[in-house]
Formats: sequence, structure tokens, C-alpha cells
Amino acid sequence: MRLEEMSWPTVSSVSRDVPVVVPIAAVEQHGAHLPVFTDSMLLGEVVRRSAEVLGDVVVWAPLLWLGNSHHHMDFPGTLSAAPRTYLDVLGDLIENMLTHGFRRIVLLNGHGGNIVPASQAVFEARQRHRQRTDLLLLSATYWLLGSRPTDLGPGFVQNSMGHACEWETSMILKLAPRLVGEIDAIEPVSAADPFEPASRGWITKDRSAPGHIGDPRQASAEKGEILFSRFSEDVAAFLKRVASWDGRSWGSEK
Repeated sequence: MRLEEMSWPTVSSVSRDVPVVVPIAAVEQHGAHLPVFTDSMLLGEVVRRSAEVLGDVVVWAPLLWLGNSHHHMDFPGTLSAAPRTYLDVLGDLIENMLTHGFRRIVLLNGHGGNIVPASQAVFEARQRHRQRTDLLLLSATYWLLGSRPTDLGPGFVQNSMGHACEWETSMILKLAPRLVGEIDAIEPVSAADPFEPASRGWITKDRSAPGHIGDPRQASAEKGEILFSRFSEDVAAFLKRVASWDGRSWGSEK
């Protein structure tokens, strides 16, 4: 079910135990070879494929293309909400759905910079409604929901998501190849951080002058199909778990 296609009486008739999923992404630079709408395009396709499997199991809110992308602001074309502004936007969206009576709300994320504010938004919302025992508030990033790199099959070079990398470039090659620039001469940029597992404050130019992180040269449309298939399967399986939640607390689950 897509919220944007429903009238208010139709929304009112939906069970409040049906999960509401809010896809959140970004508009930001993706190196010299990918469009600035990459994150939103990729999440949109994952949502489309997942929705085909799930049917009426969940309500999909419209994709929110504005994300927290201040670390990319040195590159033209990036559009960003400041971190605290973005946190408030996500918090308000959660409150909107709670006002309408829904009890299971998922922020489904497609941009690395949204991970922290999305997690914080659901955490703070739970504190605001701490007396309630019927809420399930979640944030989840689609490429972290199930498939491990070793499950993807032969030929993959990267073992995790980068930025405008083998994975993202492969998915855009599958989805919209006409939007992919020349990749054969691109030099790879390592994602290694010598200070891990510490969390380091950074901007993109600290890590990559051209804007990509990873090795786009290894991309192919065939790899893109594998990634889309796996990620949409992971999202659908995850949302089925959300829909089937029986309301028990963590301590009572077996």
C-alpha cells in the first residue's frame, strides 16, 4: 500500500498494526561518474521490488529525498539538511504517524549519513512515549539487513558498501546505465580508516578528493542485479518480521 495513492478514509481503515515504512535517502555528489540522485534512485528500486513481494503487508510513505549530507557540501549539487534539523524532521514524521494511530514505524534508510540521525530519532521518540507498551519504532539501512559480502557470489571485489563504489555503480548500471559516466580510468579510493573502531569526525574531502570511496571500475550491471535482488529480499524478510511482531518485550521473547 502506498500512502500517496490513498485517501484519508482509506488510510483510516488500515489496521494500526500494519507497519508504516518511511524510505529516507539523499541528494548528494556521487563522484564524477554517478548522478547526485543515486541514493534515492537505489532505495526507490529496493522499495519497488520489496513492495511487489509484500503487497498489503506494509504501508509505504513517499520517499524522503532530503538527507543529512553536510559532509558532501564541498561538491556542487549536494542538497542537505543540517544534522539537528534532519533529526527534527525524522522525529516529526514519526510523531505524525503516531498521531494517526500507527504503532509500528520503520525508517528505511538508503544513505550512510542518515544512519546516526535515524537511529537517534527512533530512540528519542521511544523516550517521549515511554509509558506505551505497544510501540515498535525502528531504523534500518537496506544494505545492512542480511546479506553478507561472502554471500554475493564470485567476482565481487568490495566487502562492504562504499560510496559511488563497485556496489552503487553496479546498481545504477542495472537501473539507469545512461547516467553512468566513464569508469575505466577511475582510480580506486580505499575505505580503510586507521582509527577504527573509533568514530572519527570527517568530511568527504578528508577521505576522497574525487568524491568516490571504493573501486567503481569493478562494477557491472550483472552485479547490480545480484545486489538489488539480495537487498530487496532482505528488506522484505525484515518487514515481514516487523508485521508479525506479537508485541512482546525483548525480555519475554524466546
